[in-house]
Amino acid sequence: MFVAPRYGSGSLADLFPSVLAGLGVPGEEDRLGLRLDADQVCVLLVDGLGYEDLVADPAAAPFLSGLAPLRLTAGFPTTTATSLASLGVGVPPGEHGIVGYLFHVPGYDRLFTPLSWRLHGAPKSDLRRELVPTEFQPRTTVFQRAVADGIAVAQVSPRDQAGSGLTEAVLRGCQFRPQLSFGDLVAGVSEALRAGPRSLVYTYHGDLDLTGHVRGPASRSWQLELTHADRLAAALADELPAGAALLVTADHGMVHMDDRLDFDTTPALQDGVRALGGEPRARHVYTEPGAESDVAAAWETILGADFEVLDRAEAVGRGWFGPTVAPAIARRIGDLVVVARGRRGVIRTGAEPLQSRLIGHHGSLTPAEMNVPLCVFRA
Repeated sequence: MFVAPRYGSGSLADLFPSVLAGLGVPGEEDRLGLRLDADQVCVLLVDGLGYEDLVADPAAAPFLSGLAPLRLTAGFPTTTATSLASLGVGVPPGEHGIVGYLFHVPGYDRLFTPLSWRLHGAPKSDLRRELVPTEFQPRTTVFQRAVADGIAVAQVSPRDQAGSGLTEAVLRGCQFRPQLSFGDLVAGVSEALRAGPRSLVYTYHGDLDLTGHVRGPASRSWQLELTHADRLAAALADELPAGAALLVTADHGMVHMDDRLDFDTTPALQDGVRALGGEPRARHVYTEPGAESDVAAAWETILGADFEVLDRAEAVGRGWFGPTVAPAIARRIGDLVVVARGRRGVIRTGAEPLQSRLIGHHGSLTPAEMNVPLCVFRA
């Protein structure tokens, strides 16, 4: 069963516009019906925290579970770069253009990885001089809109995110404070919330996602890391000024991938394919000219009912990337979009050896990957 993204009324892209509306920013709409009416707001994103896993084990996260989590959807694909863009710009992927973990950019032979802002497999270089982040994603971010209305805005995140291409593209416009530790994150948020009469702070916790990828989202390690993230949220709540609000959400959930088909060792999957993007649970398949129908037929036969194989027009028509997709952005989407229904995935042991060995994965539209929580605490 797939879950369609609820763009415009219940998706991650609707969160910050709703927050800005609660902070009194003109022209912003409370799309989620939060009615925050707060002068100081902190948004904590816990990477990899799916709604289904959170509500399935309330004892592992007593603070967050006690807040009666709401259910939002991520966008498609359910991957960090796409979700951070939807969060930071406040629009679906078809408008901000970060359409996956790995995708084609016209004019380049290699695929583009927005998380590192590099061409896949190319020597490390500063691609920001060619793919200028503010030109690649030119829309005004939610932080820029908040600052324009006089709100003090800060981001408290790992230091490697400071000045990165993705940060410049989709999270630009705020003061960046690098976090050094659990305690430093809490202290940084507390200080930033008190920077002005109206303040907005965004902060990020990535260890749950890393644990889920390596150990699996059903592991004891993941459960204990969830408890750690819950304590972080509780510590942030304790530091809120009177009348402030804390919102905790996520960029995607995760599944334990049970079975793998290896593109790199299956010639029938390779025939007619010029490049393979995305990730194991949601692939962008770029075909040779004239080969699209044959590739689609081969992939459908080999993958079977556990996957859905759509051409670009069909995927766009279903609204997975949003109600509108700009033509220039549509060209970044695969000629075919291949999405896992169950717990299988298409790996690449040759080109993506580390990713192919991971246990936990995401990217598809299953409930475990698509549904993310929204927990609201008011001081």
